[in-house]
Amino acid sequence: MSLALGFLVKQPGMLSLVQDAGRFGAFNIGLTNGGPIDHESFQWANRLCANELNATAIEISVGGLVLTAQYETTIAVTGANMPLTINGRIKELWRSYRVKSGDVIELGFSTQGVRSYLAVADGFIIPKSFGSTSTVCREGIGGLSGEKLKTGDILPCINKHRAQNLILKDKLRPRFSEEVILHTIPSYQQQHFSSHQQRMFFSSEYCVSKNFDRMGYRLEGKKISCDIEGILSEGICHGAVQIPADGQPIVLMNDRQTIGGYPKIGAVSSVDTAKLGQLSQGCKVRFEPVSMEQAHNLFHLNQSRVKRTMLTACD
Repeated sequence: MSLALGFLVKQPGMLSLVQDAGRFGAFNIGLTNGGPIDHESFQWANRLCANELNATAIEISVGGLVLTAQYETTIAVTGANMPLTINGRIKELWRSYRVKSGDVIELGFSTQGVRSYLAVADGFIIPKSFGSTSTVCREGIGGLSGEKLKTGDILPCINKHRAQNLILKDKLRPRFSEEVILHTIPSYQQQHFSSHQQRMFFSSEYCVSKNFDRMGYRLEGKKISCDIEGILSEGICHGAVQIPADGQPIVLMNDRQTIGGYPKIGAVSSVDTAKLGQLSQGCKVRFEPVSMEQAHNLFHLNQSRVKRTMLTACD
């Protein structure tokens, strides 16, 4: 089958990126994970196209993406509440649709949540870079050219349409809130924050600042102080909560740097960084301390819930 055609990008939107499940095992050469910010919505887009759950899809931030299909295939859009139209007709999210050559797929601007995911039957056919198709613009790798989608780009796919008309029932769809609780494992560096500073951090409300992206979310609220101003740069994990000199927390996300020199008061569970990644400026968060064991349980309970729902909830 020819892979010369697929979807033509008519408008790339605010920020549209090719993503698979992420790039792992390359920290030693300075490459971060990338991958979808909202992993559950990404997996659902693939599930509704009857794909492997890590098949390559598009992450659309804020909205504005317009594509023209060049093949007959099946698509699905999940995630943030972005108005979807096919040939100008309003379509529901969280279900699969047949599209034909010449069809125009358009995503408007989100009214709730930040990021949506568009999957196609068998995934987009993109060459892997260091084991993954995920785009990390800061590193210039992944995707079509290491960059966000541009007008005129072609997203190759296979000319394949599946007869299934899959839909996730409304009552089972994720809900996106403007206030979230971030379950946070205290850091091994917590001794550098006094008990008063720790109590203030875990009892205060923070707002998402205007500075948020796939690298990290900068928050605004109570200033947190530390008895050290910096540390030797060291490996840094997904969800790490850095406290820079201004005392305003930064939660590091998928495209974070692989090393960092700010002290860390904790690390947010990956279940909750996905929720954080659907928040925009002005939305509110609170941090709640949990043990490593509790975070482990939260992760596996969520995995079990998603797996069980995917096995039974589509019709």
